[in-house]
Amino acid sequence: MTTSRARIRPYRPTDRAALSDICVRTADNGGDARHLYEDQELLPTLFATPYATLEPELAFVVDDGERAVGYIVGTADTPAFVRRFRDTWLPQVAARFPAPPPEPATPTEEMRYLLHNPERMIVPALAGYPAHLHIDLLPSHQRAGHGRELMAAFLGALAARGVPRVHLGMVTANTAARAFYDRLGFSVLPVPDPGPLTYLGRSTKEPLT
Repeated sequence: MTTSRARIRPYRPTDRAALSDICVRTADNGGDARHLYEDQELLPTLFATPYATLEPELAFVVDDGERAVGYIVGTADTPAFVRRFRDTWLPQVAARFPAPPPEPATPTEEMRYLLHNPERMIVPALAGYPAHLHIDLLPSHQRAGHGRELMAAFLGALAARGVPRVHLGMVTANTAARAFYDRLGFSVLPVPDPGPLTYLGRSTKEPLT
């Protein structure tokens, strides 16, 4: 259960294990995905720790007084991040998570495919929204305003760097996440053939609604 001690603060390297835990425990359409993957570091290696490692100045956490229980991570420049992911991050993790077969057939193989193809993050239709983000909160600390606070910290950091707009991709079936983003002023961005994802975006300068 959430407590009044919870606060937003910048990410620290000592938060890395907590980020990984939060990521995998919220990755199945907002629910626990630990049963889907034998290696619990696979999802964080894709969606959390590379951002905290490569762009820590844009990583913030909710700290409940004992540990991080939520986070927001992202990049100010998606194409530049993809290059750093390919050149710097992937060589660090490829031995643990090798490239999958040509036709991935399991959840693990699908995630390994995403890992080894970071260029998928560059979507031409989103060129006007150069930043992107990932945000996750443990269920115990949801619906307490922390998601809004994390988003405010992240958007403020982007605006201070002169980044005008940000996007995110979410699984369309995750209706609870969609409602959250709608409340924060995100709107649908048209992307050809988006597959199972919906892309949303907003200005970094407009106040949260």
